[in-house]
Amino acid sequence: MSSRMAGAALLRHLGPRLFAAEPAVSGLAARGAIPAAARILPARMASTAAEAASAKQHGSAGGGTEKQEEAAGGQSKKAIVSYWGIEPPKLVKADGTEWRWPCFRPWDTYTSDTSIDVKKHHEPTTLPDKAAYLLVKSLRVPMDLFFQRRHASHALLLETVAAVPGMVGGMLLHLRSLRRFEHSGGWIRALLEEAENERMHLMTFLEVTQPRWWERALVLTAQGAFFNAYFVGYLLSPKFAHRVVGYLEEEAVHSYTEYLKDLEAGVIDNTPAPAIAIDYWRLPADAKLKDVVTVVRADEAHHRDVNHFASDIHYQGMKLKDTPAPLGYH
Repeated sequence: MSSRMAGAALLRHLGPRLFAAEPAVSGLAARGAIPAAARILPARMASTAAEAASAKQHGSAGGGTEKQEEAAGGQSKKAIVSYWGIEPPKLVKADGTEWRWPCFRPWDTYTSDTSIDVKKHHEPTTLPDKAAYLLVKSLRVPMDLFFQRRHASHALLLETVAAVPGMVGGMLLHLRSLRRFEHSGGWIRALLEEAENERMHLMTFLEVTQPRWWERALVLTAQGAFFNAYFVGYLLSPKFAHRVVGYLEEEAVHSYTEYLKDLEAGVIDNTPAPAIAIDYWRLPADAKLKDVVTVVRADEAHHRDVNHFASDIHYQGMKLKDTPAPLGYH
């Protein structure tokens, strides 16, 4: 008797939810495909189509408001408000004017040491050194034939390749440091600084000339081939890889020396220096293209010395992590 009474009470409470006619939750509910639990917990099992439509309607209304604001404000840019509370810093130069370069900051700028010996050469004595030297010399021949005296275009291709070794070496040393739980001696940062410096060379010469479509294709091919070759080479023999880069930088110094000769001879117009170069190397406001090529050549000479030094460390049976890296040594 008691069980019948309990069943009747339960039926009175759940009956309206289980059997009462209810607005269609979705197309599936109309066909009876949704179980009875949907009637017990309608908020959980209900379709979100109405909510999505409502959100879309609100979004379109908000978009219309944004468009009206944009139309009212002309082409003025609105500040980006971040959910994470991050706001881009407002930077100024030493003279109080606004900093215009998002690719580097005022504290990344420096004055290049142009007193460095640009004629220094590492004489190859061992078999690996001779192989590295011959490899680099063989790569220079087709480049000279292709670009001839088009120095700005040559510089564009040169910098797209020169920025690869520092990034590859720094990445592999970074992974080794993590894998072996050891310090790097500062070499990770030194090599990444080298890669960034070479990239800034590229950004500078993009203000001087623009690559043609076949030069872009050549860059794509050369960078892809060189990246993979250098990656494998650095895994097999870091000392050989650094020696190759040292000789590549020697050739870069030679290329920029030829560039300077044509600028001094009047073969190439000594145009005003790009604004990005003036800010990056802290050049005078009236600096010329010749001044830019001079500081770029000095940078390449520093990279030459750093990579030959790194190779010598390996040849002496030492490890990079045990020898402090020349940080800030552009």
